[in-house]
Amino acid sequence: MDVVLLAVIAACEIGFWVLLAAGMVTRYLLRLPKVGMVLLASVPLVDVVLLVASIVDLRRGAEPSFNHSLAAIFIGISVAFGHSSIKWADGWAAHKFAGAPRPVKPAKGSREKVRRERRGWFKHLLAYVIGCGLMIALGLLSGKGYDALLGPAYTWTIVLVIDAFVSFSYKVDKDVDEETREKLAA
Repeated sequence: MDVVLLAVIAACEIGFWVLLAAGMVTRYLLRLPKVGMVLLASVPLVDVVLLVASIVDLRRGAEPSFNHSLAAIFIGISVAFGHSSIKWADGWAAHKFAGAPRPVKPAKGSREKVRRERRGWFKHLLAYVIGCGLMIALGLLSGKGYDALLGPAYTWTIVLVIDAFVSFSYKVDKDVDEETREKLAA
């Protein structure tokens, strides 16, 4: 049964990107913005499919495993970063195919760059909390405990701490920030 869950995880990952691309193509190339929005709005259904598949697998008696942890991690990351991923893709698709201005990349050392890095870490923290919460919930649901499911959480904790050091190491460079303000004022 682990192979089936692994296949569902892979299909959901592919499904996320296929729905995202289909939404952009439909919205900008086919000029059907409402249909494109429906496709983009259906992206979270991928998480529902993955959660249901994990629950069904465990309820059928499967041993909690790394694959269930992987599903929880995928869902956590998708929930925390999904909206911003769609927004990022939409900005670039609008630029490439609809004549919108190029998405702005904040200058290194600017307040916006510092804010963006810290927001990214808080999203990572949200993904971590959701993912680990799901690992525990799936373990409790299985009736076999969550010890096996929390194995990847140790490594993820280390990655989260390293990400915190990196994200919070960004500082505002007063010269860059002043230069950015002058450009915006002009």
